[in-house]
Amino acid sequence: MAGSTLTVLAAQARPVPWDAAATLEKLERSVRAWRRTLPHVDLYLFPELFLTGEDPWTPGPPDHARRVAEPVPGPLTERLSRLARSIGRWLVPGSIVERAGRKLHNTALVFDPEGRLVARYRKVFPWKPYEELDRGTEPPPVFEIPGAGRAGVMICYDGWFPEMARSLAFRGAEVILHPTLTTTADREQELVLARANAIVNQCYVVNVNAVPSIGGGRSIGVDPHGRVLFELGFEEGFAVETLDLALVRDAREHGARGLSRLLAHAREAPPAIFRAARPPRAGGR
Repeated sequence: MAGSTLTVLAAQARPVPWDAAATLEKLERSVRAWRRTLPHVDLYLFPELFLTGEDPWTPGPPDHARRVAEPVPGPLTERLSRLARSIGRWLVPGSIVERAGRKLHNTALVFDPEGRLVARYRKVFPWKPYEELDRGTEPPPVFEIPGAGRAGVMICYDGWFPEMARSLAFRGAEVILHPTLTTTADREQELVLARANAIVNQCYVVNVNAVPSIGGGRSIGVDPHGRVLFELGFEEGFAVETLDLALVRDAREHGARGLSRLLAHAREAPPAIFRAARPPRAGGR
């Protein structure tokens, strides 16, 4: 990490189908290998629910999510903490199924190079009715990466709701880390949304998708002007990209392509505009 740059490795990874323990071992081996061969990488980003071994569209054991659910903190977070500390790098291992009392959440984790769990985020928008996990109630987190800038995290379907990315940008996020597990035809729309979220929030978006047995892939990175930095194919692989967060600050000061200062103008809007955007409660007015 130098100055305001952040080098991210987006791991478009294939889980070991329905085997959480073997998938965790695969993540550990991969990260340690990359640490040896690509020592300049600052942060590793993995897909949504990767560590559960979830493999959509293939037969899996009944009640898999409940069987692999883990408390936070707990044995899994302790192991991931040791991994982050051993490599001395930021680790965003996608999301896990978190057991919280009787509830199960789709929860993203962020570890710093000392192994501290600096952010935990429970997905606010599960993909209903297909995703049966419980909804989170707190906004997606923003955290400081010393020497680089501020990052935020959201999960998969969250990216379809512009309020989620905007809330991160309003709280200073300069890069949005976006683990995803999409195996359906609407991945095409998600590529558009990744660019749109980067443009209207004048920030980087790194959206990494899994490659299970069927579907997936097409991970994407976008800069604050909406330019595509990388788009992977349908096979397992990774992309390494150095993000210059000074470009975010320049875009926010001078505008997208030097023209439109979207965030500044949104901040200047009458508060009633944003209140009007809030939908009525179901059954109410």
